Amino acid sequence: MNALLYLSTVLIWGTTWIALKWQLGEVPIPLSIAYRFGLAAAVLFAVLAISGRLTVPRGAAAKLIAAQGLCLFCFNFLCFYHASRYIPSGLVAVVFSTATLWNAFNARVFLKRHIAPQVLAGGTLGLAGIIALFWTQLAGHAADAGTLTGLGLALAGTLCFSIGNLLSSKLQGLGLAPLQTNAWAMLAGAAVLVAGSAFAGLPFTIDTATRYLGALLYLAIPGSVIGFTAYLMLVGRLGPERAAYCTVLFPVVALNVSVWFEGYQWTPPALAGLALVMAGNVLVFRQKPAAPRLSAARAEPGAACRP
Repeated sequence: MNALLYLSTVLIWGTTWIALKWQLGEVPIPLSIAYRFGLAAAVLFAVLAISGRLTVPRGAAAKLIAAQGLCLFCFNFLCFYHASRYIPSGLVAVVFSTATLWNAFNARVFLKRHIAPQVLAGGTLGLAGIIALFWTQLAGHAADAGTLTGLGLALAGTLCFSIGNLLSSKLQGLGLAPLQTNAWAMLAGAAVLVAGSAFAGLPFTIDTATRYLGALLYLAIPGSVIGFTAYLMLVGRLGPERAAYCTVLFPVVALNVSVWFEGYQWTPPALAGLALVMAGNVLVFRQKPAAPRLSAARAEPGAACRP
């Protein structure tokens, strides 16, 4: 089950980058994000209502869900979209791939969880691989004021994503399933984006082009309903540290999509980076060898004399 959830998250989120790019245009960024998560929330509510699992969160759970909505389905996407105005998307992906390390650090600070050495080592190895994948793009980008602004926005978005992971982990610890919490959290995020857009006086427009609407549907249903549900289930099953390694892998998928749609060409440094990413993935999920167990006779003195 974990393998299926992991593979689904990597493949779906790895292909959402091109859909995000197709949404940039005449529709203001906050509204494009609001349309995505508003539609995704409607689908989730319909599924919950039909299956008889629709409940209204109350008390501390409601506050945690609202905070998750702001972190995962509002602020982080605003940061990433606007970061792309200052720096290349590849550099944004490099910053986002540090989510593995941030999740490990935040889980240690806020949840008092032990950080497994192989998780840190694998995340660092994967980050090195991502840097190699985008080395040509990184090396040719000057560190000017715009670059620093873009890096700051990308880092802020990554931190919001990491905090949202921990909030989901907390909610699942309270017995709430991601399918339920995501519906309300997406609704909260979309509502804040709509309210903010109205306050800012942004035009409430919709692009009727087939490409925009197709991208919206893909981002809302596979990208949000399936992708976020699968990912946050992984957070609950594996912990936020290991689950976040998806963020290192899906840029690799995005590059292969870019080969077909944007003419990306593989280079020797990029292939070396791919190898590092795969090695880091193996390291993060490698199981420790089980300690040798004592035989029954050695574990329990006198056991061999029993009939």
